[in-house]
Amino acid sequence: SNPFEVKVNRQKFNILGRKTKNDVGLPGVSRSKAIKKRTQTLLKEYKEREKTNVFKDKRFGEYDTKISPEEKMIRRFTLERQQNYGKKNIYNLNEDEELTHYGQSLAEIEKLNDIVDSDSDTEERGALSAELTAAHFGGGGGLLRKKASSGQQDEEEIKPKSRKELIEEMIAKSKQEKQERQIRRESALELTEKLDNDWKEIQTLIARKTPKSERKDKEIEKPKPDEYDMIVRELGFEMKAKPSERMKTEEELAKEEQARLQKLEADRLRRMCGIDEEASKKKPSHVSADDLADGFILDKDDRHLLSYKDGKLNIENDDEEEEEEDGGGKEDDENEEESEEESANEDEEDVAADSHSDLESDLESEDDDAGNKEQNKHKTNKNESQSVEELDPEMEAAKSELPYTFTVPESYETFKSLLAGRTVEQQLIILERIQKCNHPSLAVGNKAKLEKLFGFLLEYIGELATLDLPELRTIDKLVLPLYNLCQMFPEAASDSVKFILRDAAHDMEEVIEVKGHAAFPGLDTLIYLKITSLLFPTSDFWHPVVTPAFMYMSQLLTKCRVTTLQDVIKGLFVCSLFLEYVSLSRRFVPELINFLLGVLHISLPKKQAQGYTVVHPFTPVGKNLELLLVCDKKDLESWQKQNLPLSIVTRLKETSQTEMNHIRLSCLALCYDLIKKCAALYESLPSFHEVMHPMRILLTQHVPVNEYPEKMQEWYCSALKELENKVRHYTPLICEKKKPVPLKQYTPKIVKVLEFGRTPGGSKKEQESKMLIRKHRRELKGAIREIRKDNQFLARLQLSEIMERDAARKRKVKELLGSLATQEGEWKAMKRKKGKN
Repeated sequence: SNPFEVKVNRQKFNILGRKTKNDVGLPGVSRSKAIKKRTQTLLKEYKEREKTNVFKDKRFGEYDTKISPEEKMIRRFTLERQQNYGKKNIYNLNEDEELTHYGQSLAEIEKLNDIVDSDSDTEERGALSAELTAAHFGGGGGLLRKKASSGQQDEEEIKPKSRKELIEEMIAKSKQEKQERQIRRESALELTEKLDNDWKEIQTLIARKTPKSERKDKEIEKPKPDEYDMIVRELGFEMKAKPSERMKTEEELAKEEQARLQKLEADRLRRMCGIDEEASKKKPSHVSADDLADGFILDKDDRHLLSYKDGKLNIENDDEEEEEEDGGGKEDDENEEESEEESANEDEEDVAADSHSDLESDLESEDDDAGNKEQNKHKTNKNESQSVEELDPEMEAAKSELPYTFTVPESYETFKSLLAGRTVEQQLIILERIQKCNHPSLAVGNKAKLEKLFGFLLEYIGELATLDLPELRTIDKLVLPLYNLCQMFPEAASDSVKFILRDAAHDMEEVIEVKGHAAFPGLDTLIYLKITSLLFPTSDFWHPVVTPAFMYMSQLLTKCRVTTLQDVIKGLFVCSLFLEYVSLSRRFVPELINFLLGVLHISLPKKQAQGYTVVHPFTPVGKNLELLLVCDKKDLESWQKQNLPLSIVTRLKETSQTEMNHIRLSCLALCYDLIKKCAALYESLPSFHEVMHPMRILLTQHVPVNEYPEKMQEWYCSALKELENKVRHYTPLICEKKKPVPLKQYTPKIVKVLEFGRTPGGSKKEQESKMLIRKHRRELKGAIREIRKDNQFLARLQLSEIMERDAARKRKVKELLGSLATQEGEWKAMKRKKGKN
């Protein structure tokens, strides 16, 4: 052994009584010892399983002296019957018992009385009869022949028949059998005919027809079918349910829609070019009698008419026709040139087909060609002039139609030029066709293109809002395709809207840093805020688009100064937007309440503006206090409630004084309506009374209701009534007078923390029990380990046995196949020798 591989376990201190294991040894020695021990014990048990070295007499009652022999025999007989009576004899109910004697059935013994007993001690012991040997050792046929022959010829040898004699004998037997079958068939046919004749004679006596009177009575007596029977019959004749067609996927629908639009566009282009659909179809050419129909169609028809003049080939006519076609093509458009060339080619095909007919001789066809050319030219010119006149209105109508297929514009200028000069309906159709022709499922890059289209559409809506006369109806219609694009690409839509709102908020912050205050934004920003509420959910606690819009609107109501009537209208629009945003979530917006309170403040005269506080952007003192105050009685009397569209912001400079007063009163009526909606929305708010208290004081004590017209008084009363009905007094929170019951406290369990490696102290019994538990755990682990190793050892043995059996079987199969191959070769060799012989 290699001394470097020897493993030595050294100990610092020698302790008396401690056993040391594997002090010195080679690696793997303990494993080899364990394997050797298992081969001596476990392997021996495995090989000797199911083996017994002792013979036991298991007969019933053999060593029982208390039972008599007769009882033993009866009991053994019943046990034998029970063992034999199994599943095989379950259904043999009427079968008799089979009696046996020394394991043989008595019925067979009775049948074979003449069997020679080999154990008998007779004189003829060992001698077998000739009949028995002939029957058992191949003498059966000879024995029969001997019996058939006479007794004198028993000793003589019987000659075997030749092949010819056997074949003749076989033919004679087959003929005899065939004749017998034919005789039997003829006799059977005669008997059946006789039986049929006898039956016909008897049938006339048996058959009896019922008279017509009795038949009618029976028909009358038949009961009518019930309603239930009729319903059952109707259900039998009803149509069975048929499976409906499969629902098409979004990709399949997009492909079908694209194919439909492409087909319509091709039809429009054809009509715009003036090509008739019937004329574009190829006319059937004349087919001669000898035509084999083996022609093929070329992409371009390059054939030319052959004509002869004075016995020579005429090429000048073809050149002149080409020059005429070229000259006509320069004057007309490209599309008209293509249609004329197609019609000319079709006429040439017809003439060529007529010239190749076999009905006339070659000389007659050559003479007629020159005359037919001039006639055909005049006819084609007339037909072309008539078709152009007929197709002119169709071409103009096709040109005025919108194209059915569009590509997504790559820049805003191309998008704007695509929609410029179109009506609202046409713009919607164009946007719809752009989406259908460029669906994301049709091509890879369509998704990015349509995401750009959303940004172009947003920019276009903002440009429409910034016009001198904003086209709000067009914007209202364009919201639908904007919504569809937002549903298809929510991330890109949210990014573009966030970008617009972020720019607007940054602009306002820059103005506030410079001037200290800001003005209300333009109409486009307000429309973007309205579109945000339509495209995205406003009831979420937090949303990446709606939450910034919410913050921006609250900044508008607190940081933008109200100096003109336009600012009042824009502020009221933002308040109505706030109510739309909060209609589902019922989130409290203090900026909304403060702005409505400020609107009421600027509608009062300066003297009455006392007893309440006003929050920024409104001031208690200043020149903009009486913005909504109307003192003219005529204007008050002539006022009627009207809606305030956003477009009125751009037309305030051109309006008269009475119209301005009417707009002020309409703003005030809108403010009362918003107060009523706020009261209905925040009725469940705990601090509703405190929030609405200054507004209720202002409405009850400072508003000059008697000076308002009747309709305005109705709006005022409804708002005040809503506020007073919703007022609830909540009791303040007070601590209980009783002392609260303290929670139950448990005394902590103090455990002594000992040093690592030392056993904790305790009584002697506790230490003994812990030591036993440790020993048991150690022994259990060792036993589990040994059982696992024993199982692995047995598994290896079983695997080796299986592999040995498989190898032996393979070897035997190979030997058998080799022997078969040699036999086959020998048989083929013998066959070849016989063939040669």
